Amino acid sequence: MFHTIIIAGNVGRDPEMRYTPSGQPVTSFSMATNRQYTSSSGETVKETIWFRVTTWGKLAEVCNQYVKKGSKVLVEGTLRPDPATGSPKVYQKQDGSHGSSYEVTAATVRFLSNRDEGGGSMGHDMGGNFVGAPEEDIPF
Repeated sequence: MFHTIIIAGNVGRDPEMRYTPSGQPVTSFSMATNRQYTSSSGETVKETIWFRVTTWGKLAEVCNQYVKKGSKVLVEGTLRPDPATGSPKVYQKQDGSHGSSYEVTAATVRFLSNRDEGGGSMGHDMGGNFVGAPEEDIPF
């Protein structure tokens, strides 16, 4: 069996890098995806879903260097449930309402922001290869 998730969104905070006891680099950052739609009653509904992204090895080092709060990124990886519940991690927001975040272990991170927006246009995959296109080749 196999599953993969692909998400594109904005980085919510600067990445945090640490090392495992064996010296393996690990970088984590949060990212948000936004969706807007019109409900059946005609109201505009804005929805934000938060993801906590974890990267390992060379990808962790590259993300720590180039990912910044506000950067636009595309992440491909695997979704991990909360080990305690088997569901997304549920938390209470500052306003008292409940929210949830989803854990993703990234296999590929592509930087969608241009250099002026705090990112690069190149990505990096787990195999140590750069992926992506030069800025002038990106159609958006």
